[in-house]
Amino acid sequence: MLRTGWLFLAALACGNALAADAERCEKRTDLPPTVNFRIDNDLFGKQDQGYSNGVQLTLVSPNLVDYTDDPCLPRLARWMNRHLDALTPEGFEQQNMVVTFAQGIFTPTDYTRSDLIVEDRPYAAALLVGLGYNARNGDHLRTTQLQFGIVGPSALGEQVQNEVHRILGDPRFEGWDNQLHDEPVIRLVHERMRRFSPENGDWGWDAITHYGGSLGNLATYANAGAEVRFGRHLPDDFGSTPLRPAGENTAPTHSRQVGGPFGIHMFLTFDARWVLRDITLDGNTFRHSHSVDKEALVGEVGYGFAVTKGRWKFALARYNRSREFEGQVEAPVFGSFTISRAL
Repeated sequence: MLRTGWLFLAALACGNALAADAERCEKRTDLPPTVNFRIDNDLFGKQDQGYSNGVQLTLVSPNLVDYTDDPCLPRLARWMNRHLDALTPEGFEQQNMVVTFAQGIFTPTDYTRSDLIVEDRPYAAALLVGLGYNARNGDHLRTTQLQFGIVGPSALGEQVQNEVHRILGDPRFEGWDNQLHDEPVIRLVHERMRRFSPENGDWGWDAITHYGGSLGNLATYANAGAEVRFGRHLPDDFGSTPLRPAGENTAPTHSRQVGGPFGIHMFLTFDARWVLRDITLDGNTFRHSHSVDKEALVGEVGYGFAVTKGRWKFALARYNRSREFEGQVEAPVFGSFTISRAL
């Protein structure tokens, strides 16, 4: 828990640096940097298994002229981008950068057993840092994210889950001695999106399609899907579902409407994946560990609503996913809550 706290403090320090450097570019753009904090938990679906809990802190830059010299990025980000020029897009009307700090926890169903539950998914935790690059031309967006970190005991899944359950008065999971071994992980995520938006007044609707995939020992898959939104003062972005790489208020926009009118909208999203690799199901890559036979095709439907007012945005979503491995007793259900603030 202590190490997670240090990560959170470091992320806040990065956010303060982002805001300080952005003061030098406020004459050029009225889009301030944004901070998003997201919590995922299967208790929203009245479960305590599978993808059990996740937290993510996301720092979003203003719209950028480029990724290596723009004063809207702190010096550290510009230095990193000089070494990642293969990932940074060029020739787009709008572009921005996101930095994420995340932890995910995965558990089997029976929390009382301390032995290895062969027929259920492994205990696993992942601690990740991500660098994302979004680029927009009109109603088209491409997003690329590089995520790296560690899976295993060093990701502190057992400590975080035990502390949360202690605070809530819930019983501990007894099988963490059987979790996956420590393994450095990396993946490259890329998606293309298109937004269809008719001429709307105060009330309106839009639709966003997406396709792409992930490559790495953390996860390898191809995916496609769409999102539909309806409401008042829809944001000029590429989706409200928090699980999308360019969702939760992170895409470049023409106007962030800081201090703007009250907005509210509902969203419905679906995604289909062809999964070749998932370390939380397939187990460790380079040494023997517990694993299960995963399902190659996985579908997911999510729905929720988002509220925007001035510098704040709140989003609540619930997801129903098809079974992820053979013999899984219940199909996964979990919820997500996101709070965003423009600095």
